[in-house]
Amino acid sequence: MSMYRQLWLAIIVSTLLSMGGGLLASLLSARGYLESQLSIKNTDNATALALSLSQSNPDPVMADLVVASLFDSGHYELIRITDPKGNLITERTAPTGDLDAPGWFVKALPLQASAGIAQVSSGWKQFGTVTLVSHSRFAYGALWKSAYDMVFALSLAGLVGGYLGALVLRRLRGPLDAVIDQAQAITQRRFVSIELPAVPELRQLAVAMNATVGRLKAMFEEEAGRLETVRREANFDSLTGLANRTHFMARLRQSLESEDSLGGSLLLIRLADLVGINRRLGRGATDDFLRQVGGVVDACAAQSPSNVAARLNGADFAVLLGHGVDARMAADALLAALVEVATPFVEGHAIGWIGVGRFKQGSDMGALLARVDTALAGVEAEGANAVREVPMDEDDEMPRTAEQWSVMIRRALEHGWVRLISFPVVDAQGKLSHRECPLRLMFDEKGEWLPAGRFLPVAERLKLTPALDLAAVALGLKELQAHPQLQGLAINLSASSVGEAVFRTELVTLLAGQKEVTSRLWLEVAEAGALKHLEEFRDLCRSLKSVGCRVGLEHYGHQFSQIGLLHDMGLDYLKVDSSFVRGIDNNAGNVAFLKGLCSIAHNIGLQVLAEGVATQAELATLIQLGFDGATGPAVKEAI
Repeated sequence: MSMYRQLWLAIIVSTLLSMGGGLLASLLSARGYLESQLSIKNTDNATALALSLSQSNPDPVMADLVVASLFDSGHYELIRITDPKGNLITERTAPTGDLDAPGWFVKALPLQASAGIAQVSSGWKQFGTVTLVSHSRFAYGALWKSAYDMVFALSLAGLVGGYLGALVLRRLRGPLDAVIDQAQAITQRRFVSIELPAVPELRQLAVAMNATVGRLKAMFEEEAGRLETVRREANFDSLTGLANRTHFMARLRQSLESEDSLGGSLLLIRLADLVGINRRLGRGATDDFLRQVGGVVDACAAQSPSNVAARLNGADFAVLLGHGVDARMAADALLAALVEVATPFVEGHAIGWIGVGRFKQGSDMGALLARVDTALAGVEAEGANAVREVPMDEDDEMPRTAEQWSVMIRRALEHGWVRLISFPVVDAQGKLSHRECPLRLMFDEKGEWLPAGRFLPVAERLKLTPALDLAAVALGLKELQAHPQLQGLAINLSASSVGEAVFRTELVTLLAGQKEVTSRLWLEVAEAGALKHLEEFRDLCRSLKSVGCRVGLEHYGHQFSQIGLLHDMGLDYLKVDSSFVRGIDNNAGNVAFLKGLCSIAHNIGLQVLAEGVATQAELATLIQLGFDGATGPAVKEAI
C-alpha cells in the first residue's frame, strides 16, 4: 500500500474513531440526563397523584376513575394503585407501540428510569401506594434526534477535516514526489539534484540525497578527467595533440570495415625538408613548426566529430574525412594553409605534398593506403607544392541522383525489401548475450542486399532515416515475438532520427503496444550522434525506459571527456569503439584507459561491451579488464 493511501487511511480511521467516540460519549451523556429527568418526573407525578387522591377521601371507584382519566392523556406507560396489603386496586398499562426511534437504537441505548412511588392516605388511614412510570417514547425520540444531529455535525466536521488533510497532503506531495523521483532516478543510473522543499523533514532528506548525488558526480568527473588524460596519452601525439599512428590506423580500419560505415576520404600529408629545418633552426623552432602544422591539419578535420587528424611519424601527417566532404577542396585549402604557416621556416623550398583518395565501406585497407601513398610519392617527385587525387571506381548500379535514391529507398520500404542480419554479442563467459541486427536493403526483388553504409548517407540527406529506423525496429519486434528464446536483439538508431520529435513519438507508440517483448529489445545510438542531439536523446532515453527497453551508446570512447553529460540519462550499456579495442593486448595505454572506463561504468550500473574484437588475444585481454561482453570476428565461435 502506498504511503499516500496509508496517510489517507490513517486520517479516515482517526476521523471515524473521533466521530464514533464523540457520538458515543454524547449519547451516553444524553441518555443519563434523560433517565434522570424521567425518574424525577415519575416521582413528581406519582406524588402529585397521591396528594390529589388523599385530599378527596378516596375509594376504589374514585381511584380507578382518576387513574383512567390521567392515563388517557397518553403520557404514561404504567399507573398502578395497590392497597397496604399489596392487593391491586386499579392499574393501567400502555401497550407496546411506536417509540419514535428505530428498534435497534432502542435496544442499543435502553432508558432505565426509576418508577415514581407515593403513598395515598384517607385521613389518618393509609389508602394505598401509587406506582407511576412515564412513557419513554418522547425521551427516545429526543435521544434519536440528538443522535441524528450529532452524526450530521460530526460528519460535517469530518469532511472539513478531510479537506484540510487533503490540502496538507497536497502540500507535502510535491516535494515528496520530487524526493521519490530522485531516488528512482538513482536506481535508473540517473544522478539528478532537486530543489530543497520547505517541509523540514523532507528538506533534510533532500539535502542528504543532493549531497550524495554531488559526491557521486564529483567522483565521477574526477575519475573521468584522469582517464581522459590516460586516453590522450595512449592515442595522441604529445607534441602536436593529433592522433598517433596506431590510433589513426585503427580508426581508418573501422571506417573501412564497420557495418554502418559511410565511407570517406584519406589525405596523406608529407612535409618537405623537415631534416633541413631542424638543422638550420634547431629543435625548439622545429617543434614550434610541427605544432603549427599540427594546428592546421587539426583545423582541416575539425569540421566533423567523425574526422580524424593524425601525425604518422616525423614529417608525415594524415586526415580521415567522413562521407560527403569534398576531399579535393579540403586538401587544396589545407595545402594553402600549410604554405602560409611554413613560409617563415622554409627558405625557397617546397613545403609539402598531399595525396588524396576516396574509399567506400568494405574497401581493402592495404590497397587504399598503397593507392594514396603512390599518389603522394608521385606528387613529391615533381618537387613543387601540389595535391594529387587518385580515382575511386564508382558503382554504376547505384542510383545517381537524390531523386533516384529517394524513389528506390521508398519503394524498398513499401515492398518490404528490408531485413535484419545478425551478429552475436557474447558475455564474459562466452554465452550469447544478444544479437546485433543492422539493417539491409535492396532495390529490387533479385538485387543484392546493401549494407547500411551504402544507403544511409543519402537517406540522411533525404530525411528518410526515421522511416528506415522504424522499419528496423518493427522487424526486430517481429523477430523477438517469433523467437521467445532469443535473449535480446539490438537495433541501431540514426542520430538524425533521434533529433526529430515525430520519430520519437512514433517509436514510443510502436513500442508501447509490444511491452511483452520490449524488455529484450536493445536500442543504441552512436556516441557522436547522441552528444549532437543531447536533449533529444535524453528525452528519448526516458521514454524508452518507460516502455522497458534497454538503451545504450555504441562507438563509445572518442568523446570520453564529455561523459559527465550522460549521468542523468539512465543508460544500460556502452559499446566501446573498435579503434580502442584493436591491438589492446599490446597497447598498455589503452589497457589503462579501458580498465578505468569499466570501473566507472560498473560503479553506476552500466554494462561495458567491446566492438570489433578481431583476435582471441584481444578478447581475453578485454575480459581481464572487466568487460561484460564483446562482438566482432573473434566471438563468432563463442556463441
